[in-house]
Amino acid sequence: ILSFSFDALMTLRYNNICHILFFFLILLSVATSMTATSTPTTPTPSSDAPGDMRFGRFLIPANHIFLRTPKSAAFVNLRPIVPGHVLVMPETIVPTMDQLSIEEYSDLWLTVRQVQAALKQHFPNVDAFNVAVQDGLAAGQSVPHVHVHVLPRKGGDFERNDDVYDELEAWVPKEGMTKQKAKIDVPDDEDREDRTEETMAAEAAIYKQIIEKGPDKTAA
Repeated sequence: ILSFSFDALMTLRYNNICHILFFFLILLSVATSMTATSTPTTPTPSSDAPGDMRFGRFLIPANHIFLRTPKSAAFVNLRPIVPGHVLVMPETIVPTMDQLSIEEYSDLWLTVRQVQAALKQHFPNVDAFNVAVQDGLAAGQSVPHVHVHVLPRKGGDFERNDDVYDELEAWVPKEGMTKQKAKIDVPDDEDREDRTEETMAAEAAIYKQIIEKGPDKTAA
């Protein structure tokens, strides 16, 4: 009798424990389900969607990019100086052109040429272009990422033709930005004096010697 009573007691306790565990698992499942329903998880969107590119720290959406080449891209301008003013940049984010590889440099300028041809087709009254690079901060660069301004031009679009350079100097990619302006005192045409043939030949000889010598491998 004692043996039967002990076995029965142990079976009863085992069954009770199983019932308690089963009930606890049901409660846990319900609680988890309610939490998932009340606070749904939303995936954190990526700042760079497929096809987007970076222009320095600025995000260029894929639908603003109208030409991609193996190493470059051309995109429309948020603040164009003239209609059709676009930008061409290398994919590599570096501030100056000498930091581009030969392949990147060549691809950049071939892309500029392709962009000019497309703009000329779209703007049939265009008969000229300004193609400008501000290669570094002291040159007026507003974004530390090499980029080429391509501006379709036509006669009379500026009252004074050289005003386009003032506009380029003041250009920034977004309204409200400011940039450091280089202090360059450019004399008027009538105040500029022609240099002598000897001075110009001496200067050309210096550059020729540097080029024939080749790049300085020790330069940082």
